Amino acid sequence: METKQETKDRIQLPFKFDVEKMVLEAKALKQKEYEYYNVIPLRSPAHLVDTSLPFPPPADDYADGTWTDWLDTPALKSSPYLKSIIEFFSEYTTVNLVRLLFLAPNSIVKEHTDPTLGLEQEKSMIRLTIPVDNNEGVEFYLNDELVPMKVGECWYLRLTDPHRVFNKGTTDRINLTIDIIPNDQIIEILNKAM
Repeated sequence: METKQETKDRIQLPFKFDVEKMVLEAKALKQKEYEYYNVIPLRSPAHLVDTSLPFPPPADDYADGTWTDWLDTPALKSSPYLKSIIEFFSEYTTVNLVRLLFLAPNSIVKEHTDPTLGLEQEKSMIRLTIPVDNNEGVEFYLNDELVPMKVGECWYLRLTDPHRVFNKGTTDRINLTIDIIPNDQIIEILNKAM
């Protein structure tokens, strides 16, 4: 797998998704009451979806994704448009963890790093982010720079670098995150988009 010597910390991919369909399905899944942060798994480790399956042995490297099988959750099965997005990316590579992330109004995600979610990491997964619903008060910072993500767009963000999120608005911020295994096809798409 070849990458350019220096990968940018943010790359907008050449894909756009139907915002209205995503918002309808995301809001149908939203928990009525939550504080601060709400995570709805759409693809999860198999033993969490089907509790009759054995718990896998501890992983040496969670990021490589091979430590477990990954299954669609009932939430994804009831969301045909979101499922079609996952199937779209499955044409290119292996899709592991998929989630809807809700950040409540007037909330922040403090600066942090995700050590295994960068293209430069050996055996890494990378996370694609598709903003589903934003408001004018949503700000996502990566390496202290604002990332101008718009709803329906698809972004690779090097999350091994420091990042933080502010929702200064009065409505939820909703993102769809898709963790995939980078392969030659994905690397080519990223390189062309840089």
